[in-house]
Amino acid sequence: MMSDIFSRFAHKVSEMIESPVAFILALEILILWALSGYAFHFSDTWQLVINTGTTIVTFLVVFLIQNTQNRNDKAIQLKLNELIRALKNARNSFVDLEDLTEEELDKLHVQFVKLRNKKIKTIKTRKKR
Repeated sequence: MMSDIFSRFAHKVSEMIESPVAFILALEILILWALSGYAFHFSDTWQLVINTGTTIVTFLVVFLIQNTQNRNDKAIQLKLNELIRALKNARNSFVDLEDLTEEELDKLHVQFVKLRNKKIKTIKTRKKR
């Protein structure tokens, strides 16, 4: 329940943050802050206001964006898993590759490099004929 509410909230905020309106609003805030420097004589407190504000916003937005990114990654993985499962000649062992260790992924990478090199060699041989 709580995670669903947070996920929906994070997704909505992520959509709002990426909009041109959000960028323009942030730019306006920076311009107003810079102009207010004359009134506050560009004091340390004046600088602290923008530093604190941007730090807090960045801190909170990181969690929201990370949540949205993780959901998107999971959805993409599930879609890819379904494609692998649906293809007749696909290796079903490739489903959930993201759960393999780094060493296991490196071994698979080497296998694909070998397959690619073999395919390139075959293509070059055919062209020479």
